[in-house]
Amino acid sequence: MAAVSPDQHQPPESPPLLLLHRFPSFKLSFFPFLRTKYTVLDPHADPPDPSFPALSKSARLMLCVGPTPLTSDDLVNYPAVECVVGSSAGLNHLDLDACRRRRIRVTSAGDAFSDDVADYAVGLAIDVLRRISSADRFVRAGSWPARKEYSLGSKVSGKRVGIVGLGSIGSRIAKRFDAFGCTVTYTSRNKKSHLPYTYYANILDLASNSDILVICCALTNETHHLIDRDVMTALGKRGIIVNVGRGALIDEKELVEFLVRGEIGGAGLDVFENEPRVPKELLELDNVVLSPHKAVMTPDSFAALEEMVLGNLEAFFSNEPLKAEIEL
Repeated sequence: MAAVSPDQHQPPESPPLLLLHRFPSFKLSFFPFLRTKYTVLDPHADPPDPSFPALSKSARLMLCVGPTPLTSDDLVNYPAVECVVGSSAGLNHLDLDACRRRRIRVTSAGDAFSDDVADYAVGLAIDVLRRISSADRFVRAGSWPARKEYSLGSKVSGKRVGIVGLGSIGSRIAKRFDAFGCTVTYTSRNKKSHLPYTYYANILDLASNSDILVICCALTNETHHLIDRDVMTALGKRGIIVNVGRGALIDEKELVEFLVRGEIGGAGLDVFENEPRVPKELLELDNVVLSPHKAVMTPDSFAALEEMVLGNLEAFFSNEPLKAEIEL
């Protein structure tokens, strides 16, 4: 008797196979809709789908939900995968080398989160400089009637803003700081000759000419701990750091020491090196604003993400160009 191939487990007229790759707790609002268009293969289905082991070997398309790690070992389990549709702005959770070796196409969230993250980065900078969160705590604690005065913050307008990574998010951050009359400079993988901002090839030069250093580049082996002791020293005692990229872009241990010793002026942090753990020293500093990795999260950004992801799923099965495809 001839062996039964995996794809023979799927009826000939059934919808295309779509493999989900996700943490058990990760879900997207449009999951129910996916089941109306595709045969959804979910390793965390409850109850478990008995057809998953066989059908998953035949699936050509994977939807990677959020920052769920996708390793070379994971990909070994799915030999037919040709494309990974991502739903995250970052890529450090994906083994891109393994995808490159298999010639697997990869997409990201593209611009879906860019405006919201840019808004948040500027908000963090304003909060740190004008001490808004600290002032809120001051009032709520009942300190205003007793102490009368509250320490001054610093103006935002006219500041020198250095942006690390002038991509989709970074360029939007630059545009927003333009409106404050700030002087915007940047460092990036490549000089953006079509933009009017001064480019620094050396991040130390960027830091030494900045009052606000905004970190929004991708996390790679090359950018891990890019913001180190030397960069913080160049930024100086009055400079502040805003990080809306990834926690490991900054040497967090050094950052804590610089902040505790007053060797930089403050920080606005949406991301951390060992999330969800945050160094306890940061919790006690009034010149530090902390956020639980939520810069991307608004109803508007999720609607844009849904449009991007659904469009790419449809495009793959229609042999049309993918949006936000990564160059591997």
